[in-house]
Amino acid sequence: MARTPSRRLRRMMKQMGLKMDTLTDVEEVVIRGRDREIVIEEPIVAVLDMRGERVYQITGGRVKERGLERKSIPEEDILLVAQQAGVSLEEARKALEEAEGDLAKAILMLKTG
Repeated sequence: MARTPSRRLRRMMKQMGLKMDTLTDVEEVVIRGRDREIVIEEPIVAVLDMRGERVYQITGGRVKERGLERKSIPEEDILLVAQQAGVSLEEARKALEEAEGDLAKAILMLKTG
């Protein structure tokens, strides 16, 4: 396979509307899921801009994975939300989890949703 000179490659990328940069000030990248976080320390982050769409490529660095603790919701809060919204305890618990323990938000979600 023949090597394409970097100058020619840059010209071709420009013609196709592609631009690639490296972010130099990144200390860590955190990928947060529902039950865990993946932390990449001292990564190399490249950004590929394709006509307004950005693609981030993360390489290198030390990877740490940690589980996230879920807040326990008091039974009194579940009972209150269930009574105020007129729903089952399970529906109230689910709404409180989605609202991250915010009583008013959970009740509004159940009444308007």
